[in-house]
Amino acid sequence: MPKKHALLAVLLWSTVASAFKLSLRYLTPLQLLFYAFLTSLTLFGMLQSREFSPRKENLRSAYLGLLLVLYYTTLFSAYNVLPAQEAQALNYTWPLMLVLLSIPLLGKRIGLRTIAGLSLGFFGAFIVATRGNLRGLDFSNPWGVVLALGSAVIWATYWLLNVRDERPLVEKNFWNFLFGSAYVFLALAFSGGLVFPPAEGIAGAVYVGLFEMGVTFLIWYRAIEDEMEFASNLAYLVPFLSLFFISLTIGERIEPSTVLGLCLIVGGILMGKAKERSEAEP
Repeated sequence: MPKKHALLAVLLWSTVASAFKLSLRYLTPLQLLFYAFLTSLTLFGMLQSREFSPRKENLRSAYLGLLLVLYYTTLFSAYNVLPAQEAQALNYTWPLMLVLLSIPLLGKRIGLRTIAGLSLGFFGAFIVATRGNLRGLDFSNPWGVVLALGSAVIWATYWLLNVRDERPLVEKNFWNFLFGSAYVFLALAFSGGLVFPPAEGIAGAVYVGLFEMGVTFLIWYRAIEDEMEFASNLAYLVPFLSLFFISLTIGERIEPSTVLGLCLIVGGILMGKAKERSEAEP
């Protein structure tokens, strides 16, 4: 059953927003990042079949690992101050940011339909950020909104750089998390946050390391190999399933504005995707 990998990956990724919020009850964003990174590093280290000898290509991980640290630090900080439903919806604007970044970085030209998709998606983000109070511009936490949208920009940047990296998946992830773990360790050591957290925090960080950063990526790449179109389309269910788990595990009341805004964000992404498909057709 080839489609099982896509279904499993989508299900696992749908739970991580709740895991972020629950873990941050016991850990600071940097502490969560450190123990999650160590978990992923251990996983990819166990799977790494090559000798752990440095080669020139692995120096790319010095900046890719730093981008990972910046992304997750910003994302976890957003979850720390925003309701989980808002943080995950705003972070999901990263495909829109990807289109914007591809203009200066890749020299990509965009048409009217793509511009309309971007406008629709960012309008959806505006609805989420203001909880539907468009006239009053009543942001629940302006700094949290900046962090969540900022994380989307960083992830889009990381994606553009990482997709060009032709190293095997396990190898490059091992080195990315190795450098990333070193950076976070130094940040914690200098900030005085290098303490052993409670068991609940460790359990949450291990879950995040496995199912946000580690195992799920391996399953996802297998899903793409099995049936790319099905997996790609199924991925749009992740933010909506996340809302279900957020309501179930954290107890947040899901705001109608979050659902509406998320629908517009996904609609804007799909509009851009439709433009790409039409251009690819003979």
